[in-house]
Amino acid sequence: MLLRGEWTAPEGQGLLSSDARVKTLRKVLVTYPDVRHILPDRVSLEDTTEATVVETLKHFLERQQWLVKSVVIE
Repeated sequence: MLLRGEWTAPEGQGLLSSDARVKTLRKVLVTYPDVRHILPDRVSLEDTTEATVVETLKHFLERQQWLVKSVVIE
């Protein structure tokens, strides 16, 4: 995931920021099935995650334009 400049790690801490909006976003992300862990610039999913869940998560993150420039699936 490519983050907007002010959110990039280590200064902005990305998805691990203490900003209230990012904390709320993390709470939502961990409700998705198969989320293993969250790092400053990525969300790790189980290897067995269905493609529909990956696509849903991708679209959700793309809507967070205040934080995310683009989403890359590896």
